[in-house]
Amino acid sequence: DNQLIELSKAALDKKELVRIDLPVRNVNRTVGTMLGAEVTRRYGAEGLPVGTIDVTLHGSAGQSLGAFLPQGVSIRLYGDSNVYVGKGISGGRVVVRPDEKATFKSEKNVIAGNVIGYGATSGDIFIRGLAGERFCVRNSGVTAVVEGIGDHGVEYMTGGRVVILGKTGRNFGAGFSGGYAYVWDKWKEFAANFNNELSDIETISAEDAAELKGLIEEHFQYTQSNVAKTILENW
Repeated sequence: DNQLIELSKAALDKKELVRIDLPVRNVNRTVGTMLGAEVTRRYGAEGLPVGTIDVTLHGSAGQSLGAFLPQGVSIRLYGDSNVYVGKGISGGRVVVRPDEKATFKSEKNVIAGNVIGYGATSGDIFIRGLAGERFCVRNSGVTAVVEGIGDHGVEYMTGGRVVILGKTGRNFGAGFSGGYAYVWDKWKEFAANFNNELSDIETISAEDAAELKGLIEEHFQYTQSNVAKTILENW
C-alpha cells in the first residue's frame, strides 16, 4: 500500500485521475486499505470523485482486498482473491474477474473466498465467478453482483442491493432484515434454500426489472461476464 500511496500522489494532492497497474500475490493483504485511509484523512467521508484512483491488479490477492475502500478508489483484480473482499467498503469499487488468459468458465469456478462485503456500507462489488459462504453478511448499503455463492448468503443484511446470477447454497437470508436481493432461479432450487423468517420472496415489478437490468449491464461493463451477456441478450 505504500507503493499505491506514492503512485497516487497526484490524485491525493490535486484530485487528478491516476491509473495504476501492479502485480499482486496472496501474501499482500488488505491491498488498498492504507490508500483508502489516506483519501479519508485528506477528504473526509466524501472521499474523491468516483474513479479518481483506478488500480488494476494481476495475480492472486490475499485476504481483505479493498477493505474499507472509500469513494474515489476503484480496484480491478484480474486473477482470484482470498476471503473478505470489500470488507467494510464505504463508497469505493472492487471488481474481481479471471485472468485474461484463463480458459475456464468463470461461472463454474470459485474466484473469491468467504464473507465478501462483510459490514459494507456503500460502494460496488462486481465478481465474475463464484464466491464462498456468507456473501454480504451484515451488508448495510453496498451494491454487489456475483455469479453464484455458498451457504448463508446475505446473512444479517440490513441494506443495499445484491444480485446473484447463479445458485445460492442453503440458508439464504438468515437474519436478513433490510435491502433486497435479486436471485436468478434458473434451476428452480432457490425456494428450498431460502430462510423466510424475516423476509419474503416476491415477483419483481417493471420498475425492479429496469433497475436489475441496469445492474447486470454494469456487471458486464466491468467484468465482460458471459452470464450477464447471455441474460441481457435474452432479456
